[in-house]
This record gives sequence, structure tokens and C-alpha cells, in this order.
Amino acid sequence: MLDSALFDRHIRRMRFLLAALSSVALLSMGALEAQAQAPAQAQAPAFNPQVAEVERYFNGIRTMQARFVQSNPNGTVVQGTLSVSRPGRMRFEYDPPSQLKIVADGSQVTMWDIANRDFGQWPIGWTAASFLVREPLVLQGGDLTVEKVERADGMLQLTMSQTRKPNEGKVIVRVNENPMVLRGWTIIDNRGQRVDVSLNGLQTGLPLAASLFKFDGPDAGAIRRGVNPN
Repeated sequence: MLDSALFDRHIRRMRFLLAALSSVALLSMGALEAQAQAPAQAQAPAFNPQVAEVERYFNGIRTMQARFVQSNPNGTVVQGTLSVSRPGRMRFEYDPPSQLKIVADGSQVTMWDIANRDFGQWPIGWTAASFLVREPLVLQGGDLTVEKVERADGMLQLTMSQTRKPNEGKVIVRVNENPMVLRGWTIIDNRGQRVDVSLNGLQTGLPLAASLFKFDGPDAGAIRRGVNPN
């Protein structure tokens, strides 16, 4: 499932990102149903106050916006703007010359890139940075398992995997401790390839228009023909 091809084109890098992030999908209904059907005698994980603090931080956010820098497995670096409106909505808009955009509207994610004639849609559980928009975010006893918590230089780093599929990739979330601020995350696929995302200038509580989280490109056929609406 995970694309390990050479990332000689920008869109291939992005497909890898989406596929890698799908390995740590947090909103999969199938995973939630399986969790609900798990045996009642399963032992609850030990309570970790640091993890609980991170949960409270994310669950207290309604909107956020930040600049991001994304480092891909082949060494290329791209930048853009991330916007989030919890629950379920986010937008990755990449800086020119890229024409790539990724938008989650609460139920599905649409990715389009007119320059590369690419268009795709996925259920939201397959998508980038789902931990940002899950409501509520549950990091103890949920569909994620926090495997490791590290603290260094005022930073907390949580390494997480899917509870039922721990070998299908990991996400490492980085937050400043005091005050708590999200600084970025790393996705590692089951072959060890990494996508690193760092955030700068994060702001929360901003009024973000609902239109920001809707597909606003041409139809799929036009995109695949390379039609540029501009």
C-alpha cells in the first residue's frame, strides 16, 4: 500500500505522504468499530499525565493556522500554509511554483495538482495529520498507542502507532511544554522512510471561513486535462 518508488516528481512525493499518513489514520470507522467490539477484559494502559496534558491541549483547540516546512524522503523541501478547524477540517496549501492543495471537509479529503494533472479523493481516515482534527483526540486507551514519551530541552515528543496495527507506521508528534505549542510531526512508514513537518508562527482561535475547507478547484476532468482556472 505504501509507495516506496523514487520521488522524482512532486506528486509522487505527495502520494507517498498521504499513503504514509494513512498508516496512522485516526478517524477510520473500521478501527473505531473494532475497538468498540474489543474484549471487555482488555487491560487499560497506565495513565500518563504528560500524555493527558497533550490530549487536553489538542482538545482545547478549535482552529489553528501556521506556516509549515515539509522535508521529503528524497531530500527535497516544500513549504506552505496549514489551516485547521476542528473537528474534521484542514487544508494544506503549498507555495508556488507548486499548485498542490489538500483539503479535508469533515468527511473526505481531496488532493489536486493542476500542474501535474492529478486529482484524488479519500475517506478522511486516510489522510494527512488526522490527529489534528480528531474530536475528541484520545491518546490513552483509544485507537492509538503512545509507545514512547521523551522530554528534552522543554520539548515533549510522543511516538504513536495504531493500537491494532502497530507495524504499519508511526507518527511522532512534537510539542513545546511550557507553554504547550505544537511544533510539528514526523511520519515513518513501515519501510523506515520519513516525512518531517515543522510548524512556524502557529496561531489558534482564529476565525477561519468555512469556504477554506471546501474543494475550490476545477472538476476532476479539467484537472486531468491540465486546465488552469487562472
